[in-house]
Amino acid sequence: MTAPVTTSAPPGATDVVVGKLSTLDRFLPVWIGVAMLVGLLLGRVVPRMESALQAVQVDGISLPIAIGLLVMMYPVLAKVRYDRLDSVTGDRRLLVSSLLLNWVLGPALMFALAWIFLPDLPAYRTGLIIVGLARCIAMVIIWNDLACGDREAAAVLVALNSLFQVVAFAGLGWFYLGVLPGWLGLDQTGINASTWDIARSVLIFLGIPLLAGFLSRRVGEKKMGRTWYEERFIPRVGPFALYGLLFTIVVLFALQGHAITSNPLDVVRIALPLLVYFAVMWGGGYALGAGLGLGYQRTTTLAFTAAGNNFELAIAVAIATFGVTSGQALAGVVGPLIEVPVWWGWSTSASPCASGFATTSA
Repeated sequence: MTAPVTTSAPPGATDVVVGKLSTLDRFLPVWIGVAMLVGLLLGRVVPRMESALQAVQVDGISLPIAIGLLVMMYPVLAKVRYDRLDSVTGDRRLLVSSLLLNWVLGPALMFALAWIFLPDLPAYRTGLIIVGLARCIAMVIIWNDLACGDREAAAVLVALNSLFQVVAFAGLGWFYLGVLPGWLGLDQTGINASTWDIARSVLIFLGIPLLAGFLSRRVGEKKMGRTWYEERFIPRVGPFALYGLLFTIVVLFALQGHAITSNPLDVVRIALPLLVYFAVMWGGGYALGAGLGLGYQRTTTLAFTAAGNNFELAIAVAIATFGVTSGQALAGVVGPLIEVPVWWGWSTSASPCASGFATTSA
């Protein structure tokens, strides 16, 4: 089933909707900017901040970040109407397009950009290639919802990415870091990422909030009805998605605040290929979806799921293989430094509904 194309709102409708937004929704760009700045400052000026945040970890990821991710994802997955997923799984154009963009074009494009932009910086180059291999399963759900994409399609595509990530990540890492460079006469390297490590990460950071969201809707609708669930329950838990997002941003940038502010020129060099990558993948995904006639909602979902990356996994793999202070790890951290403002800008500018995110949409 093809999602209908969304048309523009009638004159004055946007002003009415914006007037209903909470302070959290209305000033979201301000809060995101403040969260990034606070995180960078904390990482720079507070002694041993990084050590404290890394003291307890979940699957190689700082416990505060793990908590933030789980809190961030649960409300969005609780909004998904799971009884509609069959309309997504039956859309072969969407599923095949997503697989090709994520697992053929994405890694190949990042490999090419890493070598074009960073031929003399092997550590950063390797870090970028690892980022390109880690397809997004978490924060993309937030950006898709902000842009009023298809929630059910996002849930299916993220689950599909997760399965392929477990099966293909280590093999693709071996190919793009070892085999392909050898064929081209370039430097070779490797990564330390077992299938079980990747599967465990997927089970924790997608499996837990997905199960919680499914059970919330199943139990809530059974006991109280769909009207109560969507008009009473969802507005109450919805804001926690953005609380989790902002908290995650603060902690993430605090962890690498010193490294980012100490190496501004390196950050710029890493950021350039990332910007090109995001633009090509999002633009290509959107053009493909529009060309296939998927409609606004599913086209938007296809674009965001194609262009997003699982920076949590990329950073964890880089740290496990090369160390927490390595250039590979820094390249992984620069990913969300660029992704957060870019995705927020694109998600809100692309959205025709202008309805905010947390409290006003169900």
